[in-house]
Amino acid sequence: MTAAGKRGSHRDERAGHRDAAPVLGVDVGGVIIARVAAGADTSFFGSQPLTTPAVEGVFATLALLTAEPFGQRVHLVSTAGPRVARNTRAWLHHHEFFRRTGIPATHLHFVRKRADKAPVCTGLGITHFIDDHLDVLEHLTTVSHRYLFLGGLGDAPAPAETPPWATVADTWTELAVAIRNSPPVAPDTPAPAP
Repeated sequence: MTAAGKRGSHRDERAGHRDAAPVLGVDVGGVIIARVAAGADTSFFGSQPLTTPAVEGVFATLALLTAEPFGQRVHLVSTAGPRVARNTRAWLHHHEFFRRTGIPATHLHFVRKRADKAPVCTGLGITHFIDDHLDVLEHLTTVSHRYLFLGGLGDAPAPAETPPWATVADTWTELAVAIRNSPPVAPDTPAPAP
């Protein structure tokens, strides 16, 4: 059986202790909230941000992942200025995101620059991260499992090439399978280099 197929507790023989509990980090725009053309009525950046649709499958899949394997160790980490952060909080509340997914509302974090997600992930001990921007994932060198989500891109083009350390998914169903099949993360295991 491959490492990805193993279930249950795994011991890190080098360190003599159990694997670290997995922690999931999730971007918001393009991953939870769908990207819609900027001129459209339902654009998050238009006059009606609350009507912007969720990415298909996000609520049910995050509820399942929050329950198992992450056990409420799920954090939203988003790049936003004050106005977008306010709209994001309003959207999450309006769509009852935290109730529907089981993610604690206190697990919402905003940063001003994409690269600033890296120290947040390090501080939270995030082992798995989902983002729709490859340049964000490149900064997350302490995150062992990095997922490039293409399902919420709207009309935006996908990257021409994807590095081998990034797992690409087009749907939340694909993400759930990839995450559940990822090998356990030993506490002292560094992420693959970009």
